[in-house]
Amino acid sequence: MQLTNGYLRLGPRFCSRERPVPVRAPELFLWNQTLADELGLGLDGERDRERIAAWLGGNETLFESEPVALVYAGHQFGSFVPRLGDGRAHVLGDCVDRGGTRRDLQLKGSGPTLFA
Repeated sequence: MQLTNGYLRLGPRFCSRERPVPVRAPELFLWNQTLADELGLGLDGERDRERIAAWLGGNETLFESEPVALVYAGHQFGSFVPRLGDGRAHVLGDCVDRGGTRRDLQLKGSGPTLFA
């Protein structure tokens, strides 16, 4: 499997290549094997436990992913703000699931970004 990151095509005004901040000794607490199979990840929650924990902990990249943080615009505190963003989120990449739907894989709370 390979994750792509279509957001990179938008350029630096819309996203920034950013790595999640690694954590010390990540552990896999819960794994949805049915969803992993639907996404075609090819990972097994028992067999690949340490590898999955390292990936979801931000310590390692899998599937040649290029994590990014995204910027967006919106209203905050009653005013339009042209540059908000995923202050502590990283999009690991996107994939097409077995049903043909494109899905983003994202970490939240994974460290400060350019848009924090």
